[in-house]
Amino acid sequence: MSGTPIVVNDVMTHRVVALRTGAAFKDIVRVMNRWRVSALPVLDDTGSVVGVVSEADLLPKEEYGAGDAGRYGHLQHPAEFRKADALCAGELMSAPAITVSPATSLAHAARVMARNRVKRLPVVGSDGGLQGVVSRSDLLKVFLREDSDMAREVRRDVVLRLFGPHTDGTRVEVQDGIVTLAGRVQEPELIPLAARLARAVAGVVDVRCALTGPPRHPDLDPDLPDPRPAARREAKPSVQEKPRQR
Repeated sequence: MSGTPIVVNDVMTHRVVALRTGAAFKDIVRVMNRWRVSALPVLDDTGSVVGVVSEADLLPKEEYGAGDAGRYGHLQHPAEFRKADALCAGELMSAPAITVSPATSLAHAARVMARNRVKRLPVVGSDGGLQGVVSRSDLLKVFLREDSDMAREVRRDVVLRLFGPHTDGTRVEVQDGIVTLAGRVQEPELIPLAARLARAVAGVVDVRCALTGPPRHPDLDPDLPDPRPAARREAKPSVQEKPRQR
């Protein structure tokens, strides 16, 4: 995974089980129990993903199956009541399916999960066919990268690309996913960008940036303050010229 952006295809589960729209209620429960999953993608006759059945879609059968939801329950929760009478995946599924492509970035996949409050997403190709499933735990795999692997990537793709090959005095260290950048660089205006790019490297937890610009030379640049101690600046010459006697 080093050297190229990590995408959904790198972390997703490629071997997955799916349902057809006609899968019966009890068969869905059996498959979930056997594979120890809480949601399953649903495919149509062409193999395209058309929805997802989750445990939440099955629970109304238990909750409202006895008809004891109260007088106004069917008005307050019409969708749940419909699912309580559903018999197959096509009637139970949440549709349309919320999906991502194999080339989706991990950050985008995480945002899709968070915004839609789902724990996993079907991964589909350009033809709509199922290629895998990515879960929250899959997205967290990126934080298992070795510190040395991330340090090499930060030095190669951030430090060298921004500041050039003459960066022997620049230090890149990674410990427990936390990147430390230290040393002097010739282009101090690029330091904030270096910190942002290092933070974007897959697996990085945080960035501590201690980069500084080159040493200042007040004699060459009069606009910079003179760093010499005041006592040295105010010291008089040790040898003084005596006035001539006539």
